[in-house]
Amino acid sequence: MAPITTPYYLEDLSPGMCFETEATTMTEADIIRFGREFDPQPHHVDPEAARHTLFGGLVASGWHTIGVMTALAVRSGMPLAEGQIGVGVEGIRFAKPVRPGDRIRLHLKILEARPRESRPGWGVVRVQWTGINQHDEVVVELQPSVLVRARDGEIAR
Repeated sequence: MAPITTPYYLEDLSPGMCFETEATTMTEADIIRFGREFDPQPHHVDPEAARHTLFGGLVASGWHTIGVMTALAVRSGMPLAEGQIGVGVEGIRFAKPVRPGDRIRLHLKILEARPRESRPGWGVVRVQWTGINQHDEVVVELQPSVLVRARDGEIAR
């Protein structure tokens, strides 16, 4: 899937619009590297120890998976004028473990797009993010809200 290069402004987005990203592979090396630095639990950093955990093997940290999903959203999903400026996240649900070799893609659905009263020329868009593996299984769901510039809006300083 080729990245979309034309950015979307607030006026371009409406509830029900959907976007799909390309997929990326979660490698064992990346899972361990992220785990060691940010979530040093046995099931994220030690394949042998992970076999003896609830997961029965190495799994990616949920925060790693969300970080990968963020990169997908920015690079190939829904390019926004001024970028993905987060203002909050609701309803994070880790539905299924992500394992080495899993290919994750992101489905994005606009839930709400509204002007922001406190910042004229800008709006807030609430999006349903659904991370999906190569078996079409949901692995993570969350609803980020992002600040989006209106076409005639002032650039934030």
